[in-house]
Amino acid sequence: MPRRSYDQYCAAARALDAVGDRWTLLIVRELLAGPRRYTDLHADLPGVSTDVLASRLKDMEREGLATRRRLPPPAPASVYELTARGAALLPVLTALADWGSPALAERRPTDALRAHWFAIPLARHLAGLGPGVVEVRMDEGVFHVRTDGGEPLYGDGPAEHPGVRLTLDADTCIAVSDGGLPLDHAIRDGRAKLETLPAGAQHGAPHEVPAGTRGGAEVTRVAPPGGNPAGPNSVPVKAR
Repeated sequence: MPRRSYDQYCAAARALDAVGDRWTLLIVRELLAGPRRYTDLHADLPGVSTDVLASRLKDMEREGLATRRRLPPPAPASVYELTARGAALLPVLTALADWGSPALAERRPTDALRAHWFAIPLARHLAGLGPGVVEVRMDEGVFHVRTDGGEPLYGDGPAEHPGVRLTLDADTCIAVSDGGLPLDHAIRDGRAKLETLPAGAQHGAPHEVPAGTRGGAEVTRVAPPGGNPAGPNSVPVKAR
C-alpha cells in the first residue's frame, strides 16, 4: 500500500498516490533519458535535498516505477532506471510540458536550467526530420533526441552517432516546442540551423556545402568531403 493515499476509488487518485509527491515526476523526467546514478540525479535536480531524493527513489521502487541495478566491474556504482510502467509516464510529462509552456514566457532569476529539460516538449516537433538521432546544441548545453521510436527517447550530452544537428537558442527552442514557431520557419528565418552529418559521424564537425532552397525555406545541407549533398543523408525542410 502507498505510504500516503487519497483513499479514493478513482484512477486519477490512484495515479497521484504513486506520482503526486513533489519531485517524483521530475525524477521520471531525468530517468526517461536512461539509467542514472544517484549523484547524477541529484546534480540535475537542483533544489532537492539528499533525504528527499532518496525517499522518492525508494517510493518509486516500491510502486514499481523504477529499479536499482548494480553496474558491473570496474564501475563501483548503482544506477536507477525506469520500469515499463515508469516509462509509460512519458505522455504524462509531455502533456504537463504542453500545459506549462505558457509559464516560460518569463525566466525568473532563481530558475535553474539544463538543456536536456527541453527534450520532451521538443521531441515531437523533430519527427518531421525522419527516423534517426538528432543532436541539439544550445548555449546551455547539448542533448540528443531519438526520432525513430527507440529508447531512451533522449539523452544528455552529444549523441554517439547523430544523423543531424540542430543549433538554436533557448527562446527559439521554447517557441518551437510550444508550437508557436514551426521548425522549418525557424530555420528559414535564421533562428535555428540544421545540419546533416556524415554517416557514422561521432561528435565531429560537419562538412557544410552551400545552402539550397526547398519549398521557400533555406536549408543547410551537410555531407562528407567529396560526398553528395543531395544524397540520402541530406535533410530538406519545407516551409508550410
